[in-house]
Amino acid sequence: MSHQDHLNEVERFLDQGAFLVLTGAGISTPSGIPDYRDTDGVRRGRQPMMYQEFLAAPESRRRYWARAMLGWPRVRQARPNAAHEALASLQSQGRIGGLITQNVDTLHDQAGSHDVIELHGSLHRVLCLDCGQRSERDSIQHLMETQNPYLAGVDAVQAPDGDTLLDPAFEARFQVPHCPYCAGERMKPDVVFFGENVAQPTAARAMALAENAAGMLVVGSSLMAYSAFRLCRVIADRGKPLIAINLGKTRADEMLDLKIEGSCEQLLPLLAQSLNAQP
Repeated sequence: MSHQDHLNEVERFLDQGAFLVLTGAGISTPSGIPDYRDTDGVRRGRQPMMYQEFLAAPESRRRYWARAMLGWPRVRQARPNAAHEALASLQSQGRIGGLITQNVDTLHDQAGSHDVIELHGSLHRVLCLDCGQRSERDSIQHLMETQNPYLAGVDAVQAPDGDTLLDPAFEARFQVPHCPYCAGERMKPDVVFFGENVAQPTAARAMALAENAAGMLVVGSSLMAYSAFRLCRVIADRGKPLIAINLGKTRADEMLDLKIEGSCEQLLPLLAQSLNAQP
């Protein structure tokens, strides 16, 4: 079956009612943000820092922030691609009833989507674990760059979620950011780390959308994270259509009613254009 035939079938599904859309890292890779897994769902490279490790020792937080300081400019400069814009268009047409993303890059918001549920938070905010206040990442970035001028011009290979591959020799001198509200040094990006649970209110909002949706379209996700996979299981258990546009395998392959192995950056604009042309 051709991609056009598949898209025609997606259109027939969407005609049944407003679908929920769940997006993963694959929608942002064309914007220059690396993903965690290959097409077989296997994690690339090294193990990301775990939440417990981040909490346990100042050395862990120093290592995280040194790498993240160098990775932030690329995340900050990333812009929505045609897939993000297509989903914003579909939402404005009323073709999709909700948008949940596993991504922490805010590219859906930048593309014009509204009421986006950020399942895993956002790198654009920083949370103080001591006083609970949040700061804009740009202000914390400026603080780190001012306190660590020795890293200016250091080149590091970009990794997923604003991380970098940095020589440990550069980490020992790093001055971690302190909270501008309470001066605490336990600052954390406002994202869900590996080993950390999704905030209960966020999980509940996502679950409510899944329970009330006509079906769900997964875009660019291997669904290896349980927080996303459980939403698919709810859709499938209720007998609602579950479809995916993804390059490579997903954890929910056996549940899918339809799967298109193709580029979401190419396919979603075609879908939005076709639906917009319908009377």
